[in-house]
This record gives sequence, C-alpha cells and structure tokens, in this order.
Amino acid sequence: MNRNKMLAYGLLVLGLVLATYLLWNIFSEYTWSDIATSVSEIPPYNLVMALAFTAASYVCLTGFDWCGVRYVDNDLSYPKIGLASFISLAIGQSVGLAGLSSGGLRYRYYAHWGMNTEDVAKIVLMSGITVAIGLLMLTGIVMIINPADGAEVLRLGEPAVIGIGALCILVVGGYLVLAKFARAPVRIRKWTFKMPKLRLALAQVVIGTLNFALVAAALRELMSAGGDVSYLKAATAYVLANVAIIVSHAPGGLGVLEATVRHVMGDQASIGSLVAFRVIYFFIPLAIGIPLALVTEAIFRSRKTHSPPPVAEAGKVG
Repeated sequence: MNRNKMLAYGLLVLGLVLATYLLWNIFSEYTWSDIATSVSEIPPYNLVMALAFTAASYVCLTGFDWCGVRYVDNDLSYPKIGLASFISLAIGQSVGLAGLSSGGLRYRYYAHWGMNTEDVAKIVLMSGITVAIGLLMLTGIVMIINPADGAEVLRLGEPAVIGIGALCILVVGGYLVLAKFARAPVRIRKWTFKMPKLRLALAQVVIGTLNFALVAAALRELMSAGGDVSYLKAATAYVLANVAIIVSHAPGGLGVLEATVRHVMGDQASIGSLVAFRVIYFFIPLAIGIPLALVTEAIFRSRKTHSPPPVAEAGKVG
C-alpha cells in the first residue's frame, strides 16, 4: 500500500472517529421518540420545499461536470454527463473523501464513453475547483452581509470577519483574472493544465455559488418549521459547516455538519431538522444513486457482451 492510500485511509478513519464522537455528543440527550416527534413536527410544505431545493442543487452539481467536460474540449451530451455526475456525487458525498470516491466512479463512466485518464483527472479537478469557488463566493457574501454571526462563531471582531469575506471574493476575482489573461499551460509530469476560458470560469462561479445557496435554502426550510429563521444565518451556518467538513474529512460531513449548524443556530436547529436534512440531502440521493449505478453497470456489461468482435483487417490471417 503506497503512502497516498495510507494517508487517505488514515484520514477516513480519523473522520469516522470524529463523526462518531460528534454524533454521540449531539444525539445522546435525545431518545428515538424525541427525534421522531421532532421530525414529525416539520410541516409537509417545508419538507417539499427542502426536497425541491435539494433537487435543484443536484442539477447544479451536474453543471460542475459539464464545466469539466467542456474544459477538456469534449462534446459528450448533457444526459450522459448528468448521469455520471449524479451517481458519482450521490454516492461519493455520503461515502466520504468525495474527490477520491466520486473520482473513481466518474472514471468508470467517462472512460466507457471514450475519455482517457488525463481527461477524467481534469474533469475531477475542475469539479473540485468549482466547489472551492462556490464555497468561497457564498462565504464572502454572507461574511460581508452578515458579519455578526460569523464573528460569534469564529471569535473575531466584525471588521475581521468582513475582511475574511472580502478576501474570499478577491480570490474568486483573481481566478477570473487568470482565466482572462493567463493562457500559458502548466505541465505536471506528462499532463498539461491550462486556465479555462473566461466564459467557462464565469459559469463555474455562478453554478458553484448557486449550488451552495440552494443547499442552504433547503437547510433553512427545515429549520424554519420551528420559527422564523434568517436565510443569511442559515447560509452562514452552512458555509462554516462546510469549512469544518473539509478540515475534518468526516464521511459526508457526518456529525461535523450537525454540530456546526447546531453551534451557530442554537435551538433554531432542532434535532428533527438536522435529521431531516441528512436524510433529504444525503440518504435519499444515495438510495437513488446505488440502484441507478447497478442498472447502468448491468447495461454497460450487457452491451460489452453483445458487441460484435472486431473485424480482421484484409490480408491478415485470423
């Protein structure tokens, strides 16, 4: 086992240990009856809206892959991109280490459709950059517009929080400037990378930011069942939770997301809303993604089995 795999497994184990501790810390004061009652108190309208925002988020996530596929100058159709993206992320976001787990699934699909290893690696890289850009942009917006909640959680003054927000937006702006003017490719071993064109970089900013904004909206819908919840505060809780998830490497942010949101939102984040969010955004897509992956794999294998053998070239003896 090489060092990279050992590091990945080590981070996964640490993430699982942290997730177990945080989940125990959050749920130990509740009984199953308490949790079921809290979930049942969420009105059907809020559940439907949370599902709608979640569905819209997963559509945005297909845009992450679309940007990557267009970056490698491939004209693969959107339905195929959407299929690969949904299955990869529905499974990868729950399993943990999404860059590795979803990357492996992406390779299975894109390689089947004729892409090489370098192209798939670039698609995964572009998807990761879109995640970072979207998170930076939404973080910058909420830190500037709603510095009070960020200051309370980060134990910083509001001017410092506004400064962090401005820095996040400046980083995104710098990315766009590089996309406009930096055309020289960078070579890493045998692979060559270059900045995307400005139009594609702008698409990354819009799609990435919209995705995180939609997930925050889904979370707010579930928390607002117990009272009026500010969207900005819910968005602040969500972006801070994502920062904590990135640092902790907990699978699917399990425990980390709930603990951070609870810390920011206090009693507004009922145990029912946190459980419902986990089910709606992670478990339902996972329950759809696994059977879809199995069906798709069966179709791939069936087509491979029934495909005609290659025709021998004229003049060659078989």
